[in-house]
Amino acid sequence: MIERELTVSNRLGLHARATAKLVQLLSGYRSHATLVAKGREVNAKSIMGVMLLAAGQGTQVKLRVEGEDEEAAAEAITALFERRFDEDQ
Repeated sequence: MIERELTVSNRLGLHARATAKLVQLLSGYRSHATLVAKGREVNAKSIMGVMLLAAGQGTQVKLRVEGEDEEAAAEAITALFERRFDEDQ
């Protein structure tokens, strides 16, 4: 299992478009991914689950990935967060 601390740094936070990008990215991996924020733990492959986090800009999020391709999935998710969900272009 891989755990990472991430910060939501895009201006609008985990809104619908950013959440859809995250879920779409994860759909290509077999590993199970979980996001934890504000005392809630959700399936990171679920748009509704991620939206329920209501994670705005600056929110600290813990990512947990477990499975056969966990390293690749964790790297891809980390990169997406670091790129601010490609919204600042």
